[in-house]
Amino acid sequence: MQTVSDQYQDIRDAIRDLCGQFPAEYHRKVDEARAYPEEFVDALTKAGWLAALIPEEYGGSGLGLTEASVIMEEINRAGGNSGACHGQMYNMNTLVRHGSEEQRQRYLPKIASGELRLQSMGVTEPTTGTDTTKIKTTAVRRGDRYVVNGQKVWISRVQHSDLMILLARTTPLADVKKKSEGLSIFIVDIQDAMKKGMEVRPILNMVNHETNELFFDELEIPAENLIGEEGQGFKYILTGLNAERTLIAAECIGDGYWFVDKVSEYVKERVVFGRPIGQNQGVQFPIAEAFIEVEAANLMRFEACRLYDAHQPCGTQANMAKYLAAKASWEAANACLQFHGGFGFACEYDVERKFRETRLYQVAPISTNLILSYVAEHVLGLPRSF
Repeated sequence: MQTVSDQYQDIRDAIRDLCGQFPAEYHRKVDEARAYPEEFVDALTKAGWLAALIPEEYGGSGLGLTEASVIMEEINRAGGNSGACHGQMYNMNTLVRHGSEEQRQRYLPKIASGELRLQSMGVTEPTTGTDTTKIKTTAVRRGDRYVVNGQKVWISRVQHSDLMILLARTTPLADVKKKSEGLSIFIVDIQDAMKKGMEVRPILNMVNHETNELFFDELEIPAENLIGEEGQGFKYILTGLNAERTLIAAECIGDGYWFVDKVSEYVKERVVFGRPIGQNQGVQFPIAEAFIEVEAANLMRFEACRLYDAHQPCGTQANMAKYLAAKASWEAANACLQFHGGFGFACEYDVERKFRETRLYQVAPISTNLILSYVAEHVLGLPRSF
């Protein structure tokens, strides 16, 4: 099947070869056990793919978000789930673009080699959700330390990461001119923090996606772990969030192609009433429509990547790419499940697993409704709805 994704073929071939060492049975067993795909993530790390965005002088590949998105897409297209490791990709640019030279020298070579993992980002809170400027977790400067108190929720891969990017309020909301001011970001040593005031509570969920609730009680973080300038963290974190949304779009595109490929093969072989069910337009049209939507989302993904890599504003394109890709993969998932009939619910076909995995992205990391609100206000100039 020829698609607009037929670019960066060397990367695609290499990722497909690596993923071929971890067939569907591997991912199925990991999902059934609610385990973390350690062997798979280690293989990606050793091959250098999770260091794609780290500059060469720090031991990485020095690639752009475009290439990183192709890596994530191919993992999902091969039947895997990039949710186990994509945090390192989008967190990386926050450190690369806004960290000090000392921080880059300290962390990036070890992340590139696999000695450290930077897989987690602590932003979301139970009472604020995506209303990020209203977060209640505070970080108060005391000498050469910041003392953190508060709570986070839906913080993924904490148990399989060494470092976390943490967003906290360093100036009370009432004391800033703009609500986006007074927020700061820090690098947190997770193992050290768990001994000194950070509690981790796992959240079981519909997808085999390791995510947690965090509680901070007088957690001390060295002042040298502040990234960039105090109070400017919201601006910095957008670097990571735009990358996150674009990479999630790429993953959904990978899922979309997986579903289209899977169902196309099945409906050509499944014979009912003396003919392949794929001969019926009632079957053909939803599959064709899903493929068209995946292709369209793919174009927007590449545009968002192009702008990001050029250090140009890309919030609109990143949000639209995520919206289109999540919608397209969900429609493809529905068609795939529907036309597999009862077999779509059988674990051995992998459809139900991928169905659950791609459904997450209607909600996370930002819901489709909030993207529509963003476009309505910031692109179309309509009155703010909240």
